[in-house]
Order: sequence, then structure tokens, then C-alpha cells
Amino acid sequence: MNPMDLLKNMGQLQEKMQEAQDRMRSITVTGSAGGDMVQITMSGEFRILDVRISPEAIDPEDPTLLQDLIRAAHNDAASRIKETLRENLTDMAGGMPFPPGMFGAG
Repeated sequence: MNPMDLLKNMGQLQEKMQEAQDRMRSITVTGSAGGDMVQITMSGEFRILDVRISPEAIDPEDPTLLQDLIRAAHNDAASRIKETLRENLTDMAGGMPFPPGMFGAG
């Protein structure tokens, strides 16, 4: 392979990576659990942006219920981000699909 072609391709790859990072920053998803009693909104960078907990989910006698709902809502949001990223990156790659487990979802 010609070294100049390699350098040209590296520039294109860097542009694609920057575009992917920009898309990640623009993604927001909301995961939920317990029939929406707990909702967690996350960015495409997996940062928690918002947490909503309905009063019905707060039972002083059963704190593990709320813990489980928060964990489930977080996992739901993370799964949604991974799927969205996989779809966006597949589009950027000209339709070449990425394997479902590539981002930890599967």
C-alpha cells in the first residue's frame, strides 16, 4: 500500500471519529423501570443528566426496591445509548453493520 494513501485514509478516519464523537454528545435517551416510576436520562457519553423518582417508588420499609428500580432504569438507558450509537455508526460506515455486542449490548 502506498504510504500517501495510508495518510489520506487516516485523515478521513479522524474526520469520521470526530463526527462520531459529536453525534455521541448530541444523543440523549431516557431509560425507565417500574412502569416509569424511575426514569434516568443519559447523554451519549453515558453521563446521567436527570433522575426522576415518583413518590410511589419510595418505600422506607423496602429500600432495596428503589435501588433495584434505579439500577434497572440506568441499565435500560445505557442499553438504549448503545443501540443508538450502533445505529448511528452503521450509518456513518456506509451501512456496514457493527456487531450487536460491539458496544457492550447484546
